Amino acid sequence: MSQNSITFFGTGTSVGIPMVGCPCEVCHSSNLKDKRMRTSALIQYNSQNILIDIGPDFRTQALENNLSKIDAILVTHPHRDHVGGFDDIRALNFLYESQLDLYTNEFTWHSIQKQFYYAFEQSEYTSVPKVRFHSIHNKPFKHENIEIIPIHVWHGKMPCLGFRIGKLAYITDANAIASAELEKLKHLDILVINALRKTHHPSHFTLDEALAIIEQIQPKKAFLTHLSHHMGFHSEVQNELPNNVSIAWDGLKVEF
Repeated sequence: MSQNSITFFGTGTSVGIPMVGCPCEVCHSSNLKDKRMRTSALIQYNSQNILIDIGPDFRTQALENNLSKIDAILVTHPHRDHVGGFDDIRALNFLYESQLDLYTNEFTWHSIQKQFYYAFEQSEYTSVPKVRFHSIHNKPFKHENIEIIPIHVWHGKMPCLGFRIGKLAYITDANAIASAELEKLKHLDILVINALRKTHHPSHFTLDEALAIIEQIQPKKAFLTHLSHHMGFHSEVQNELPNNVSIAWDGLKVEF
């Protein structure tokens, strides 16, 4: 059996790092770990390739990681930095000559239909992204032989989804997690969680807030994602973290 893994396709916030036009030192860093595309990840589990979010950098991320197969797409929420690459599903539709399975909640699905309205209109033009929508509710579901547990979190006032697959959980764009959802995160080998910056934000965990969640859950290893340039240099922030916490970077692959 192949080893299960997560590959971080992107680990940056909505504007990415470097941010267009920004003069700050982080945006001009020569360290490749300070250069971050919009947040997304590929989980390889039981020989299935499961993509979490399909942001505006998806095409570049797929090419850089030699991606040739996606078995399912999980979407956390409908913000553009997490669904902006939806149109690039077309390339995989052409290859497979079929639709792709896409799992998300009704709220996000309705937004995708509005944002990419041309894909859902009755038209003679058929070169549009094609997916089979599967609605996520508040219970585990299966893709093929893989059980996926949805983690319901809040992104400000917006409902957002995290996901647990085996002993890995992935949460991005969250600033609140109810106690019942935290119970789903026990006994993890790997927790991925967002940490935007060190100062307060109305819809994202700060570094201290993310570390508090990690301390409460006690995963064997935690990785921080969805960072902004306000967080600082990768190397400097990494030196401040507990031994079991790492800052993820684009292209990082972790087996579990």
